[in-house]
Amino acid sequence: MSETHPPRRIGRSIGAVLAGILAGILPTLGTDVVLHAVGVFPPLGQSMDGYDGALLLATIYRTVYGVAGSYVMAQLAPDLPMGHALVGGVLGLAVSIVGAVVTWNKGPAFGPHWYPLALVVLAMPTAWVGGKLRVMQLGAGTAS
Repeated sequence: MSETHPPRRIGRSIGAVLAGILAGILPTLGTDVVLHAVGVFPPLGQSMDGYDGALLLATIYRTVYGVAGSYVMAQLAPDLPMGHALVGGVLGLAVSIVGAVVTWNKGPAFGPHWYPLALVVLAMPTAWVGGKLRVMQLGAGTAS
């Protein structure tokens, strides 16, 4: 009996997820630092209250970077690219929930409640889009 799928390589799977996480987090942190430095965000340690536009911008670029990170996970996955992207989504969802809970009523320094809720709501769709882009790419490659 021949196997149609290569054996799972847990090390490569873990590496793919970690690489995707880094591909999402590092540009996010870099963008945050730049936006603080140029005055789009208030100086570090100061309240985000009143910066709804900047937080909307942060939501957008975090979503884009999340899609990119999920794509990297799916691209590096030894098999099941969408599964790897969704594992990243679950991890992002968990971190977003913890962040929302920890900062929920800590005052205006953490901005309005919509921001952490948006990150929670967008975690899984973001991961799915990144995985779907890779799956579509793989499908297009086999059709030619």
